[in-house]
This record gives sequence, C-alpha cells and structure tokens, in this order.
Amino acid sequence: MKTPIIKGLLKYNDEKNIRFHMPGHKGRRIYGLGCSISEIDVTEVDGTDNLHNPKDIIKESQDKASRIYGVKKTFYSINGTTGGIYAAITAATKPGDEILIQRNCHKSVYNAMVLGRLKANYIYPEYDEENNILTTIGADKIDEILVNNEKIKAVVITYPSYFGICSDIKAIAGIVHKHNRILIVDEAHGSHLIFNDELPISAEEAKGDIIIQSTHKTLPAYTQSSMLHITSNRVGMDRMKRTMSMYQTTSPSYILMYSLDMALGYMESEGKYRFKEVLKYIDEFNKKISKLEGISIFTGGDNYQFDKTKILIRATTIGLTGNELEDILRKDYNIQLEMADLYYGLAMASVLSERGDFDKLYIALKDISEKYKNNKEKKEIKSIKYIYPEQKIPIYEAFNKDNKIVSLDKAEGKVLGDYIIPYPPGIPILVPGERITKEIIEYIKEINNAKIEILGLKNGKISII
Repeated sequence: MKTPIIKGLLKYNDEKNIRFHMPGHKGRRIYGLGCSISEIDVTEVDGTDNLHNPKDIIKESQDKASRIYGVKKTFYSINGTTGGIYAAITAATKPGDEILIQRNCHKSVYNAMVLGRLKANYIYPEYDEENNILTTIGADKIDEILVNNEKIKAVVITYPSYFGICSDIKAIAGIVHKHNRILIVDEAHGSHLIFNDELPISAEEAKGDIIIQSTHKTLPAYTQSSMLHITSNRVGMDRMKRTMSMYQTTSPSYILMYSLDMALGYMESEGKYRFKEVLKYIDEFNKKISKLEGISIFTGGDNYQFDKTKILIRATTIGLTGNELEDILRKDYNIQLEMADLYYGLAMASVLSERGDFDKLYIALKDISEKYKNNKEKKEIKSIKYIYPEQKIPIYEAFNKDNKIVSLDKAEGKVLGDYIIPYPPGIPILVPGERITKEIIEYIKEINNAKIEILGLKNGKISII
C-alpha cells in the first residue's frame, strides 16, 4: 500500500538525486540498527528514560554532547532549532523586555518575540554589493547600540548565516559580555564547525551564552533533531529547563534522540577524519569551477571567515538566476541543491558527501557553461539592502490584531499583519507591524516573478491590519 507521502518520498529516492541539501546524512546509511525503525519507536517506559527529566540513557547521551562541544549543559531539542530558539529567548527575557536581533535572522526569532511579548531592536548586516550578498554584523555597531540602550536584555546573532558568512563571533561575545547582556547564537548551520580547525571558530568556543544548533542540517542526524548548549551562568539553569520543557512535545521521538546520539558517535570516531577528506574535495571542486566560463563560486571576503561547506554557485553572467540554475540541475542532471535565490544556487556539503558527488556537480556545471556561455543577457536584479522597514506597532500586538486580505498593489502605506518570507531560507522581508512601501512591493513582485516561493503572499494578496 502506497499512501501519498510515502509515494512521494519513494519517488524522490528512486530518482537517485545527488543530494546537496539537508539533512547532513545525504540519504546514506551509517547507522547499524540491526532492527526496524518501528522496533525502537517507543515511549517513556522502564529503561528508556524521560527527556523532560533525564536521569539515565538520555542524560548520559546529553552529557556526552556537552563534553564533545565543551559546554556546561546540553539539551536535546526534538522540536528542532525553532523550539530551542523559543526556549532560549523566553528563558533570557521577560514580557515587555527589549532584545537586539540580527535583522536577517530566521522567522523563529520573530515568533519568539510574539510568544514572549518582546520589543525589537534591529542590527543590519553589511552588504557586499559586488557579490550581491549580505555579510557580517559588526561588533562595534553592537557596542554602540548597547551603550545607548540599557533596556536591551539579550542579543540574538545568526552564526554562520545560511550562506556560510561568519561574523566575528568572539569579538561580539566580548562586547555583549562587557555590557553584561546575554548572547544567544542561532548556530543552526554550524553544528559541524567544532570538528575541524580549518573551519571558522564555533560559537561554543567563542562562549556564546546559549547556542542552538540544527544538528540535522550539517551532521548525519535525522530531520528535526537539534541541540541547545549552555556555556555560562547568565541564564538560570532551572528557568532554561522549564522553557525547554514548555516548547518540547510531551511525546518526544526516541528515533530523533537516537539519531543525535549516533551522529555525535560517528563524528567522534571516523566522522572527523572523513570530514578532512570532504574539505579537500571542496577545495578541488572550487579550483576546477574557477576555470569555467560564466560559472563562479563565492568563497567569502577578505575581512571575515567563511564556511566553505556552503557552496554558492552563480551563473548570472550567462543569464541564469540562482532559481533557474537550481531547476536545470534538478531536471537535467538529477542534482538537487539546498535552495536558490535571485543570484545564487546553494549546494550544501557535509561529512557524508562523497568525491563522486562533487565530480557530478562539476560535470553538470561544465555542461551548463558550454550551453549558455554565449548568452550575454546578464541578470541585473534589484537589491533590498537599503530598505529598512518602519515598525509602526510592536510585532506581538500586530500578530494578534484582526487582519484583512488586500491586493499587493493596494497595500502601499498599510501595516502588515502577517510575515512576508521568501522560502527558503525563511528570513522575513517584512514582519507584522511594519509599514509596506512601494519599494518593498516592487521587490516582492520581483522575487515572485523569479518563481521563488513567498510565504504570506497568496495569489498576489497579503494580510494587513
């Protein structure tokens, strides 16, 4: 019997796509179970421990994770990094508090402000105009903001970004702690950093106070399995336990917890050695791509670190948006990227990527280069780098107000009642409570015309207050 979901999953598996997307296990088997998944799909009975009050096997596993990452305490987050972010932010604040967040953070950070009834202060990343990419957050700018606003209780930073950009997290931690504030790091894309010195420093090594990781994104764990690490005493451990319990299901999946346990076990044994080989494959791949006409790889900037497991491929000089490139790779070469935007296609590598994966991606890109190299229709696309939305009312108030649906063309000057989020990566253009401008409307249309999915836009209509 093939029900709809399994039918779709089996179809995708049968296509034998090269997986340059999460989860980090890439569909490859490293776990020797010796039984079926259903045989270990159990609940809290004698011998299986309890995630909400671990004393036995779950505690032992979490303690192992704490040792590996060099932190005071690790919590398994079975509701993903989203649940961990909710728990972290609400543990570090109280209703009515102010927080400082990186504007290009994930939707879950904004949702946490709704849940915690928090007031937002934003810090915007730098923009690399030549490469059309948002880059780093400056520690000096954070210092300036904290000097001028003593009401801010916590700072939330994304490190690394979805595209692998790494701000100076050590300097940021020093500034935040100088002002005796709490640093929360969304390290969803950085659970692998600690396993190789060639990569940027991990947020754990930099001593962020609370760090949340999507282990499934870059390590060989199952989708939705994440971890939250505590490195300091700036947040009470009892409060952290309570908020973690609040945002976790009362029926946590032992299969997900098992995959976290196994992923770390793998990395401690053969994984970290295999990872060295994968990084060599990436260097070889980038070198070969540099010789292709019309295809380029973004490898970071001179004044910040970059996670090279995020392979950003650009073909705009031969007339292909990132979205178009992703589509061609999937349909013509059975290669599935993680995501694409107007400029780049993102191929995510992990410890389980193989040399053959990179070889096939290179051959495909070489072929695309040959086919399109005479296409001189360079893609010129607007940037939103200098659009700073005006907040009219707090996000939690806007979220709870009654909405009405209007055409995007009639929304100018109105206040947004929902999120506007290109997906992936899940980073909002606008959030509830912000004013809609003509410039933003034009940018939304441009993204929509490029066939990038936009959450909050339905048949050309959006929600306003």
